Amino acid sequence: MHAGCGRADEVSAIVVSTEVERPASDVSLAPPIPGASLSGSKASSTVIGSTGPVQTTAVGTRCLTTRHIGAAIRSVTSEITHIDPPRAWGIRGVDGPIRSTIEVTVEPLAETRSRLSIAVEFEGHGIGKILVPLIVNRQAGNEMPGNLATLKDRVEAG
Repeated sequence: MHAGCGRADEVSAIVVSTEVERPASDVSLAPPIPGASLSGSKASSTVIGSTGPVQTTAVGTRCLTTRHIGAAIRSVTSEITHIDPPRAWGIRGVDGPIRSTIEVTVEPLAETRSRLSIAVEFEGHGIGKILVPLIVNRQAGNEMPGNLATLKDRVEAG
């Protein structure tokens, strides 16, 4: 295999990072459940099995997220894999043809600054094996800078 070449089904993360003017200990991040999402109007989430507002989330909590993927609207189930406030949280898709794994981390840089990073990977199943490299990775790569800017604004606003 030549350098720089890879199989179409190989998974590589899309990673974006920015510095925020907040100490890591003051950054309050939580997985985007319920109702809040990293991609603003592109997606909405509800907790599965919830009959009312959910105040906290925990490892294993599942949510149904509805989002635009290409020209289609799809609903997928995701599960919180870990929460380590204020440093990190992760969520992964558990069904559907396109399953994402999202990792959000906060790293202290100085007393009043931190680095905020989002990493997203997609795994295709069935038709998703074709869609991930052709459409999904490009669409996510285009959305990620805006997602990070939204999260940065939320963090810096307190």
